[in-house]
Amino acid sequence: MRGDTSSCAIRRFLVAVLLCFGVVGGATAGAKLDDPTVSLAFVGDIMLDGIPGDTVKGERDPFAHFARILDAADIRIGNLECVIASEGRAERKPFTFRADPRTVNVLKGHFTALSLANNHTGDFGRAAFSEMLNLLEVQKLSYFGGGRNLAEAHAPLLIERNGLKIAILGYNEIFPRSFEANHDTPGLAWSEDEQVITDIQNARKVHHADLVIPFMHWGLEHEPHASARQRRLARTMIDAGANAVIGGHPHVTQDIEQYKGSPIFYSLGNFVFDGFKDEDNITGWLIRLEMDRKGVHRWQLYVAHIDHQGIPHPASPKARSCWQRGQRVGAICG
Repeated sequence: MRGDTSSCAIRRFLVAVLLCFGVVGGATAGAKLDDPTVSLAFVGDIMLDGIPGDTVKGERDPFAHFARILDAADIRIGNLECVIASEGRAERKPFTFRADPRTVNVLKGHFTALSLANNHTGDFGRAAFSEMLNLLEVQKLSYFGGGRNLAEAHAPLLIERNGLKIAILGYNEIFPRSFEANHDTPGLAWSEDEQVITDIQNARKVHHADLVIPFMHWGLEHEPHASARQRRLARTMIDAGANAVIGGHPHVTQDIEQYKGSPIFYSLGNFVFDGFKDEDNITGWLIRLEMDRKGVHRWQLYVAHIDHQGIPHPASPKARSCWQRGQRVGAICG
């Protein structure tokens, strides 16, 4: 793990998170929860090329330090910031990421599903992308935000746990749009406001989901604050029926906002990713949501510190912030 992150520094970091969240208000601890409930864990960018990929080839687990926290959730979701394939040719772009097919087994050990809606799953073309879909399906590792055609890319991932049906949607809005799915062409789900609204509404009306969560790939790289575009779209999605909004892409964590009782995590930052040195880039979040039919009734934020090999470590076993229904702001817990 890189450096010594003191408890005071971590505490200051979490205080900054909570100041982004809102003003201090009263809490109703111990409020009775509606049954049933479900827990979901979300992490940001997972890139298994480079050193993290070598870690897997060496039969080591890059997620080992967070295994206990991940495995404690009913549903575990991450953003796969690479293509997993053995074929394909690199696109003409500054950075291209392709992971070895052996990484699927490691991902399967920790994740329920992965978002494919980002600017790197198309790095080696459509043949490599299609190979990845086959690899994930053989291992029964679910995915969303991408597919073999437009309808599949925009279809919600539906997961039933504890008597609740959860719909998870994924969208990319990082240009260029060259890897967008078409009616008969594999690719990603692109973020068009009207289509996103329709998808959220259909998740409830057509698929009868109790809970809907969009996972967005958006914003500006290395920018610690969400853009006006992100804020408008996040609120639009909640108005359309989303219970929470999760985001990524900037390679840094961004603001947390509460809108109409629903949390918005604009960027979770990196999770498994090498090649960064700045403190902001090697700090990521794992978010655990606890939900009932009304939406999120509690969340917890765990801070990840990413070492020089791109491997995340808990910044401190006690360093986390949390919120529960009835509070206007989170609190440092631990």
